Amino acid sequence: MTDSTVIRRLPPWLKAKAPGSPGYLELKRLVKGLELNTVCESAHCPNIGECWGGGTATFMILGDVCTRSCGFCAIKTGRPTWLDEGEPERVAAAIAKLNLRHAVITSVNRDELPDGGAAIFARTIRAVHARCENTSVEVLIPDFQGNWDALEHVLAAAPEILNHNLETVPRLYRVMRPQARYGRSLELLDRARQIGPAPTKSGMMLGAGETRQETEQSIRDLAGVGCRILTLGQYLSPSAQHVQVDRFVHPDEFVELRDFALALGFGHVESGPMVRSSYHAERQVDDMIAAGPPSHPPATDNNEPQ
Repeated sequence: MTDSTVIRRLPPWLKAKAPGSPGYLELKRLVKGLELNTVCESAHCPNIGECWGGGTATFMILGDVCTRSCGFCAIKTGRPTWLDEGEPERVAAAIAKLNLRHAVITSVNRDELPDGGAAIFARTIRAVHARCENTSVEVLIPDFQGNWDALEHVLAAAPEILNHNLETVPRLYRVMRPQARYGRSLELLDRARQIGPAPTKSGMMLGAGETRQETEQSIRDLAGVGCRILTLGQYLSPSAQHVQVDRFVHPDEFVELRDFALALGFGHVESGPMVRSSYHAERQVDDMIAAGPPSHPPATDNNEPQ
C-alpha cells in the first residue's frame, strides 16, 4: 500500500452526527419526492445528519453534473444536456414545506450555458420570496466565468446573502480549482459588494497543503474586497482520487483564525473543523442585521495570480 492510499485515522474532534433521525428521513423523502438535488448528498457533507435532522438543507439547482473537475469535490463531472425549467418552483415548494427561516441555494457549474445558469438562480430566488415571505435566501454561486452581467442578474433578484467561496489559497488552485481563477473570485465578491445591498460571504477549506501565512493572506484579501461573512473548515478528501488531506488542523488554530478574521472587520466568522459553507447559515443573517452596514473595506496588497 502506497502512502497516497493510506487511510488516515480521523482525530477525535472530527466526529459527525450519524444520519437516520426522523427529521433526516422526512427531509430525504421530501427531496426525493420533488426530484431535487442537495449539495449535502452530492458533496458527501459530514454534517448531513445534524443539518437534515434539524430540518435544514442546501438545495443544489441546475442538475447534479458539473462542467468542472475540482480536485476537492465529489460531485459528478461531465457535460449536462438538460435544463430543468420547473426546478425553481419545486425548490420553493420544498422550502415552504420545511418552513425555513433561511434557505441556502447553490448549484453545479454550468459553463456550457451562456449565463452560467444565472437566470435559473434568479428565478429560484424570486420563487422562494414569492412563496415564503418570511424566508431569507442565501445563494452560493459559481464564478460565471467572469460574466458580470450574469452576476448582476442574480443580484437583481435580491438575495439576502451572496456567497462565493475562494475554497483555498492561490498556490493550490492548480490542483484544487484548475478551471477557476483566484483573482476572478475576488473580483466577483468585490463587484457584488459594489452592486449591493446583499452582504457577501466566502469560505475556505484548510488542511490541503496551505501554510498559515497563506491562509491569513487570503483572509486579508477577502477583507480587502469587503467580504462580510467567512467560513473556515477542515478539508476532508472525498476519495483516493481527490486531493488528499495534508494535515488535520487543530480546533485551537481555527479559534485563532476566527479571532484574526474578526479583527480585520468581518461581521460573522464560522471557524472550526466541521464547519462547511452553509453551516449555521441562519445565524449569519441575524449577525448582519445586528452589525448594520459595513465600513469601507481596508486596503490590501493583492499579489495573487489572475
